[in-house]
Amino acid sequence: MFHWNLTLTILAIGGPTILYTMLGGVQAVTWTDVKQMGIVVGGLVCAVLFLILGLPHEVSVGQALHVAGAAGRLNTIDFHFDPKQTYTFWSGLIGGLFLHLSYFGCDQSQVQRYLTAKSLNQARHSLLMSAFVKIPLQVLVLMVGVFMFLFYVFNAPPMLFNTEHTAKVEQSARAADYHALESDFSKAFEQRKAAATTMATAGGVEHEAARERFRAATAEMAAIRGRAALIVKDVAGVANYADKTGDTPRPDVNYVFPTFVTTRLPQGLVGLIIAAIFAAAMSATAGELSATATATVIDIYKRLLNRSESDAHYLLFSRLAVAFWGAVACIVAHVAVRLGSLIEVVNRIGSIFYGSLLGVFVLALVVRRANGHGAFAGLLSGILFVVAFAFHPATKNVSYLWHNPIGVVVVLLVGTTVSLLTKAEPAR
Repeated sequence: MFHWNLTLTILAIGGPTILYTMLGGVQAVTWTDVKQMGIVVGGLVCAVLFLILGLPHEVSVGQALHVAGAAGRLNTIDFHFDPKQTYTFWSGLIGGLFLHLSYFGCDQSQVQRYLTAKSLNQARHSLLMSAFVKIPLQVLVLMVGVFMFLFYVFNAPPMLFNTEHTAKVEQSARAADYHALESDFSKAFEQRKAAATTMATAGGVEHEAARERFRAATAEMAAIRGRAALIVKDVAGVANYADKTGDTPRPDVNYVFPTFVTTRLPQGLVGLIIAAIFAAAMSATAGELSATATATVIDIYKRLLNRSESDAHYLLFSRLAVAFWGAVACIVAHVAVRLGSLIEVVNRIGSIFYGSLLGVFVLALVVRRANGHGAFAGLLSGILFVVAFAFHPATKNVSYLWHNPIGVVVVLLVGTTVSLLTKAEPAR
């Protein structure tokens, strides 16, 4: 059953985005991206400032970061080679390299931006600027996450950030159990807060003892959250809210930042941060809608279905394609928000296709006898292999970042073999 608040939010973002992408095309996407970028950066900076201001007066920023480090929240590099771990040095260096090569070099949503540049040099400068600006922007985003964690170390968090089903639980026969868990959660939080304060101000043996208490209290809070999630799952009938082990609910992670914004910030700033969230979503969505509509018109409709219509006809069809893919995007967003961290969901889905897409480009560049048959067979084989690899019981726990180089390798092997066995003219 649809949750109307979520549905209205998606429509509030998707509706205007579909409209200005339909009417303005890629130029509208580009110029709105510029304005939206300013709103996003301003909102993130304000969020970091208020998160810092929300720390206790007796705990400095440096001491708070020391607590985050002791809690394992500042571990930036992990040199252990474990394919099942998503965020390690090797998965980022290898898998992340292939992911970003495909996204920034082959994805139409990015390539269309380069094609609007006045010259090749301007397109190169745009790409280089994006690379250098992305680093400090990514650091800013990550610091929001670090200080969000610290804020809820020293300020009481809700037991569950997603309150969509709270009213139903309150009116059910499990309400007493839920309230008992809230009481236990509050006690565990106070224990963790006391331990964190000691960690920030003490050293030596006392610090180590406080860190053990901090970890124990954190584990207890997570366990209580898991039990609360199971109650919500049973009462509301939400199958994917928590698994049978009682792990922290997957949809909950997407509600942490919005909860902070709507409950802890002054009203004027709430509007700015919400505008920043909307701007970020609209910026990403508009580029994808424009790219998808262009591919639909040029590669399918014009090439295979209707080759001899006027430019006005194709323009009208492209606008209808934007509207269609916009509706699809809204439906997908409604489902994806319940699957866990949205950025991971997007990258997981993208990694099924990105490696194979990049593989086709690499095949065309490095294999002189590559042809259309080989490219198509390689692309199809790469996608199917990655899907089978991602869902096979023996390999399904391998990090999605490794799907990208795997897709490239499969495309090169199959594409080269098929190209050598066929006599079709080279694709280029």
